[in-house]
Amino acid sequence: MRVAEIGDNCIDVYERIGKKYPTGNVVDTGVNLQKLGIPVSIISTTGNDENGCWMLETLKKEGVDISHLKIGDGATAVTYMDMDGKDRVHGDYVEGVLENIVFDEEDIEFAAEHDLVHTALWGKAENTLPKIAAKGIPIAFDYADRLDHPLVEETLPYVTYGFYSYHEGRDAKIEEFLKDKVSRGMKIAVVTFGEDGSLAWDGERFYVGGIEKAEVVNTVGAGDSFIAGFLYGILNGKSIDECLKKGAEVAASAESLYECLKTALTASPFKPFKLDIDKIQKGREICL
Repeated sequence: MRVAEIGDNCIDVYERIGKKYPTGNVVDTGVNLQKLGIPVSIISTTGNDENGCWMLETLKKEGVDISHLKIGDGATAVTYMDMDGKDRVHGDYVEGVLENIVFDEEDIEFAAEHDLVHTALWGKAENTLPKIAAKGIPIAFDYADRLDHPLVEETLPYVTYGFYSYHEGRDAKIEEFLKDKVSRGMKIAVVTFGEDGSLAWDGERFYVGGIEKAEVVNTVGAGDSFIAGFLYGILNGKSIDECLKKGAEVAASAESLYECLKTALTASPFKPFKLDIDKIQKGREICL
């Protein structure tokens, strides 16, 4: 089983504590799947700057296939982050080379060689989905909390597993929302409620997922981690209940990181820092 992650990548910068993390929806989900033993390929574009070199080196060390992670002429995307309680706060976003990201026919063909393709709302990969779906490849899409975003409807014919976030908890509105998506072609629709767990609908009944506690710490987001755990279950033929449980277990590792960040941001003033990179040079040949 192999998964293709097609979409965005960026660097999260926590200026107050002088920390940076390689991230992005497909990077976060992909790295978690790789850690779970599922081979992953990243299809994206990063910059030819210091951050881009670091992104390539980091993913290579994780064992991810970066043969289709292109080097663009410009800056790697950066998001300036902070913490508010347990929640990450997104500040300014510098799009860099992602502003003009393009997925060509070779990218689409490569993605279709995998057993599942995952992308996300900000990945700018929606135009690839019709051709990938036409080849019979299941597609997972992370819509975050943008339930009213135009792509929710535009991508529906091609999406097998849809993932959403909802801040109001389980209510009639979200139940009808999930039912609607499955009634119009989606195989499984899943929503996460943060500390209130998760809910899935498969056209027959609802499945309720709880939350888990874990001591593992890594650098990826809880939502992306949940998706990785859920898809791991799907790829291994697990029941929906088991998929929800696995998603919660993997998400708990990211929540442990948030607690560390919250403590650091409360106790530590920002200090200038330098990335721990053995070689900071431009160009794919040198980075690899």
